[in-house]
Amino acid sequence: MTFLTALEFSLPLKNPVLIFSLILFIVLFTPLILNRFRIPPLIGLIIAGALIGPFGLNFMLRDASVTLFGTVGLLYIMFMAGLEIDLVEFKKNSGKSLILGLYTFIFPMVIGTFVTYYVLQFSLLSSVLLASMYASHTLIVYPLLSKMGVARNRAVTVTVGATMITDTLALLVLATVAGMAHGAINNEFWMRLGLGVLLFALIVLFLFPLIGRWFFKINKDSVSQYVFVLGLVFLAAFLAEVAGIEPIIGAFLAGLALNRLIPNTSALMNRVEFVGNALFIPFFLIGIGMLIDYRAFTRDWRTLEVAGVMILSAMITKYFACWLAQKTFGYTRDERLIMFGLSNAQAAATLATVLVGYNIILGTDAAGLPIRLLNDNVLNGTILMILVSCTIASIAAQKGARNIALREAENNTDENLVSAERILIPLLAHNEVEDLVQLSVSIKSRKNTSGFYGLTVLGNSASETVNEKIAQRMLDEAVHAAAATDHTLNPLLRYDSSISNGITSVVQEQKISDLILGFSSSDANDQTFPKELVDEVLEQNQVSTFLYRPVQPLNTIKRHFLLIPPNAERETGFAPWLIRMWNFSRNSGIKLEVYGTETSLRFLRDLQAKHPIDVHFHTFTNREDFLVFARDIKTNDLFTVVMCR
Repeated sequence: MTFLTALEFSLPLKNPVLIFSLILFIVLFTPLILNRFRIPPLIGLIIAGALIGPFGLNFMLRDASVTLFGTVGLLYIMFMAGLEIDLVEFKKNSGKSLILGLYTFIFPMVIGTFVTYYVLQFSLLSSVLLASMYASHTLIVYPLLSKMGVARNRAVTVTVGATMITDTLALLVLATVAGMAHGAINNEFWMRLGLGVLLFALIVLFLFPLIGRWFFKINKDSVSQYVFVLGLVFLAAFLAEVAGIEPIIGAFLAGLALNRLIPNTSALMNRVEFVGNALFIPFFLIGIGMLIDYRAFTRDWRTLEVAGVMILSAMITKYFACWLAQKTFGYTRDERLIMFGLSNAQAAATLATVLVGYNIILGTDAAGLPIRLLNDNVLNGTILMILVSCTIASIAAQKGARNIALREAENNTDENLVSAERILIPLLAHNEVEDLVQLSVSIKSRKNTSGFYGLTVLGNSASETVNEKIAQRMLDEAVHAAAATDHTLNPLLRYDSSISNGITSVVQEQKISDLILGFSSSDANDQTFPKELVDEVLEQNQVSTFLYRPVQPLNTIKRHFLLIPPNAERETGFAPWLIRMWNFSRNSGIKLEVYGTETSLRFLRDLQAKHPIDVHFHTFTNREDFLVFARDIKTNDLFTVVMCR
């Protein structure tokens, strides 16, 4: 008994090790159990939070540690939304994002204010503030869509962009109402807010990419890079608070600012997603559930009335806004479900609004009790609205995403291309292993996760165990680099009379489609593939071959210049390398600048119409005039020359 008391097994739990262990087991088993019933895991995490929280079984309190991890999870959701957004589609659909953002803000604001004022009979100021809660939303189902592989769907891109607009407007309403309640609205207030937001946006969108590019050039340590990115996210969130807006806007803008520096296929992106989905985001959902006090709805029927009006007002107006957007944009029913799912979930901005309104005291009543701008009924009703809205949003988004994913799988016409895509990376030096692996996962098709081969060739007479150990170490390094990006690389160690013969034999045996050779200049200290060896490999093989000289990390590249020779479209290898260049631009997010004849560019424009990327076309006929490129190419640019056999 004394031993148990010393470990503090009384409720609520106080042992931090036991608390953390309990939360981790909830995060582990909740999705496993709910997947059997096709229930979205995030709903289970919210319910689990309600069960173990202070209003449930009282296993643990919603203390500072839970609040801290929950805040990190919320900022993580917004950061990942900005990081994974397709910037090409985002720019292309910016007008639609603006329209949807206005739809999801205006309808809940107007209708919500009217209903709250006349049905619930709140004051006008309280009604406006409550309506702003209906308008705001949190991308709480975004991780679910990302796991289902539809994060780059146009409906997701449009809604993510609209979220920034809607939440910004809703939070401006919050700042205005709070200022009016305190009598602080004047010209100085608006000037300070406007200048603060402008300065904050300039710092995050322009200074952060410069700092990030510099850091990634000088530091390749994976842990340091992740900590650096996380530091920028929280710095942006803090700067947003200083500017007078909510930190979630700062986290989203940080994701947009670092979007091109963290490619979708990079190891860093894999780490960002892994840590967020495994730890921070579940903490946030559990923390939301711990706010639910079910007893409040049995003590006062007014709470149920307020909660019912809030839920119906928010859901109906959001559904109408998404239905109108679907008709305006010509989207499908499933895309409407995704837009509704993303824009219907209430959490972050809603909580911020209700807590600010709850803490604003307008005076006291006859009994000396405080008169709050938003009372206890609204506070408890908000928690129920969060639970219901997140549940409905998850079900709707999951249904729409599943149908879209199935339809894309059925309409996928390049399955044979993916199965035939086999990329071989011969390795000769340690210093370029990671660069070559990163290039291979950047040029591959989206669904190819295992068609990669790493090769080291040793001479038949090489009996020294040292050479074999060095070769095996390089292969292990390549396997590890591919695994960090969630790809499988098949290591091959081969003995042959010459390196070129060994490469040729593997190309034939493994039916290799693409060959990547690290190529250094003649004055380099470490000759990855000398010119003579490259010539031998090219003479013996007919597969698409990429000679790559890495000068800086791929994620720090700003523009990609591609020079196409005349009549390239008549070559048999035209389609394969063109697909790889398109994949590279799509996977890395790097702007593509194409120079070629008008005949060649006509094929590329047709491809751009079907598979849009960020590309500019330039008619160029005199291939010998490299002065043009000397003028256009700058630091942080990648230059690719297509050489026909």
